[in-house]
Parts: sequence; structure tokens; C-alpha cells
Amino acid sequence: MSDFDTPDIDDRLKYFTYKPVNVAPEISLALYFIVGSILVWQMVRHRSQRWVAIIPGTAFSEAIGYAFRTVCVYNTTFGMYVAMMLFLLVPPNALALVNYKAVGKIMRDSRAQPRWFWLKPGFVNWFYFGSDVFSICMQGAGGGMLTGTNTRDAGRAVVLVGLIVQLFFFACYLATAFYVWWRPEYTVHVSPSDVSHASAKRRVMLAVTLTTGILYLRSIYRIAEFADGYGGKIYSSEWAFYVFDTILIFIAFIVYIVFFIGRNFPRSSEVTRAPSVGYELQQRPADSSQLLVSKDHPV
Repeated sequence: MSDFDTPDIDDRLKYFTYKPVNVAPEISLALYFIVGSILVWQMVRHRSQRWVAIIPGTAFSEAIGYAFRTVCVYNTTFGMYVAMMLFLLVPPNALALVNYKAVGKIMRDSRAQPRWFWLKPGFVNWFYFGSDVFSICMQGAGGGMLTGTNTRDAGRAVVLVGLIVQLFFFACYLATAFYVWWRPEYTVHVSPSDVSHASAKRRVMLAVTLTTGILYLRSIYRIAEFADGYGGKIYSSEWAFYVFDTILIFIAFIVYIVFFIGRNFPRSSEVTRAPSVGYELQQRPADSSQLLVSKDHPV
């Protein structure tokens, strides 16, 4: 038998503190590849804007992470373990960038006049984008340090700081998202599959709030894991990883598929948005396009 077929148990225990099970990472790899492919198909079908590609890109990154974990089941090396950690720890944070971008575009395209500066589209975009990038960098750097015996404690502290910062901004973002959902002046593009402006907005806001909530729960698990320490009860429980990371993030992708936001952010310059107060929609018989018509000055 080759070295690949005879795992080095000592190395597996050295990095994982347990013997990772087989089959589970292979199933996870296949499922994430499938959802990534479905999301790509949805993007092409609805001609979504390019930034929406972060969603399937994250799914494929997760699949790569589970490919590395599959290899680690048989032959755990330092390089493979680092690659697995980075691809499974960092990419899900990119989903938050998608949600920040979606709400920011709704606020900007609606051209509403916010009362406070923290509700201005420019502030929302860059404030939350910057916080997420900072958190991603902290978690990536800390994840790399975790693999070294001498830097493990420092790496745990760095990852914890990144996760706690991310948790705080998730809460702030959810408050902003619910405000945008509640206020009628914020509207979204109406796709052909939407029955009304209200249903279009509900679809997008359900997607971003549900997935952000899932990311919030996942961050709580990660904080508990790293606070417990390397070799702690949570870190050494493989079932906890698959329940609170693998399954949670997979559910987030299912939400993105069911409430696909790409249909409400098309590349086309022609969009249909909810009319402002005092206006109603009128259908043009010739081309079935929608016009904004003032109630006080009908055509």
C-alpha cells in the first residue's frame, strides 16, 4: 500500500486532535459543488450583476476546502491542513460582503433621503465592507498562525478578535437591513417572476437577513471553539464542526438559491422600481413597459 493509503495517525492527531471521519468531507464537497453550479446557472439565466458571483464563488471555495479535508483524512500534512483551514474558515465571510452590497445598492438606487449619516449608501457600503475585509484578514492571519506550535496561542487570539469584530458588525448590519425593509421609500428592481414590488423587496430582504443570521450563529460557534482552545472539547468534536459550520453554511446557500437575489440586480440598465409617493404605474399597450405617471397630471 502507498503512503497515501496508510494514513499517518500521529499527524492526524497532531493537527485535528482526533481522527477525521471519511465520507463526510466527500459528501460536503459534492453538495457545495452542486449548489455552486446551480447558483452559476441562476446568474446566467437572470443576467445578474457581477458582484453576485461572490455567492457561487464562495460555494466553490467551500468545495475546495472539503477536498483538502478529504486528503487530510488519508494523509495529513502541514500544507494540506493550512489550506483546509483557510478555505473553510475564511470564504463564508465573503457572503456578508454580498449582503452588504445588496442593501447598499437598494439604498443608493432608491435615492431616498436618509435622516442620519450612517444610513447614507456610501457609508453603508464602505463601513461594512471595510469591517468585513478587516475581519477576513484577521481570521486568515490567525488561521495560519494556529498551525504553528509556537504561534498557536497568538493565532487563537487573532482569530477571536476577528470573529468578535465581525459579530458586532453583523448586529449593526441587521439593524440597518431591518430598517431598510421596514421603510417603504427603499425599493428594489422587479423581476418578471415577482408578482409585485412588495414581493420583490421581501425576496431580497429575506435572503440577506436569513443568511446574515446564519453567519451570526456560525460566528458564535467559531468564537466558542477558539475560546475553548486548541484541543478543547469543542475543537475536538468533529460533529460540532459539521453541524455548526458545514450544515449551517450549506443552509445559507439553499436560502440564496430559493430567494435568488441576482434576479433583482440585473446587468440591464432598464429596471422597474416601486414608484415614489404620489405616483402610480401605468402600462403602455404598445410595448408593455411601465411608466411613472403623476396622479395630479395624468397623460
